[in-house]
Amino acid sequence: MTGTGVLTGLDTIIIEVSLALIPLAVFFFGFQYFCLRLPQSYVVNLIRGIVFTFAGMVLFLQGVHVAFLPAGQQIGAYFGSMESRWLIIPFGFLVGFLATFAEPAVRILCAQVEEASAGFIRGSLLLVVLSAGVAGFVAFGMARLVYTIPFLPVMAAGYCGAILLLPFADRDFIAIAFDSGGVATGPMAVTFLMSLSVGASAVIEGRDPVIDGFGLIALIALAPILAVLVLSVIIRGKRRWKNHAV
Repeated sequence: MTGTGVLTGLDTIIIEVSLALIPLAVFFFGFQYFCLRLPQSYVVNLIRGIVFTFAGMVLFLQGVHVAFLPAGQQIGAYFGSMESRWLIIPFGFLVGFLATFAEPAVRILCAQVEEASAGFIRGSLLLVVLSAGVAGFVAFGMARLVYTIPFLPVMAAGYCGAILLLPFADRDFIAIAFDSGGVATGPMAVTFLMSLSVGASAVIEGRDPVIDGFGLIALIALAPILAVLVLSVIIRGKRRWKNHAV
């Protein structure tokens, strides 16, 4: 790709990021002037943080525009045009695991959970559970494309299963489970996995990219909820078993 191609649409992204960050900056500085009166060093660090955030968001969104989305669509189209289309299922599992494992928001959540629970809930364990849960549902999403599995019954069954698990789960995990569903649908999942699904559905005969290509992010949002609730039930069961054994 030429340099011009890499920079295509950069001006639009700069404007969009500016429109997102400027109101937040104005909001903070207004509070700082009228209410907070924080030390000058903090304000200087905040300005630096805003600059870094601006640069990071611009570079990331531009990278998504010129690389992640086209690559995901091309890879999805490649697997969708193969005779052995089922290969996209294990590939979806692998990519789903890696995308979640690398997701910054997921790592932040795991670190916060471990800190807030004083180490009772290990962040590394939670990260692996979330990554495996999302990987399984991404693989299922790819299987839905290959074998024409209906979307609505799957979602209804998934959330019904989550509701049924609530009474058996430790209450410490319930809020974490539903927060996990939000952080798992971060930029890594949305930019690459969704484009992968749309690209595959565009070339598979009888599939509609709008009807069949979308819905994967909803599955990704459901996966961590079920995974963390199941983990909670297992931990709660082990705790009760140890108490009875003693």
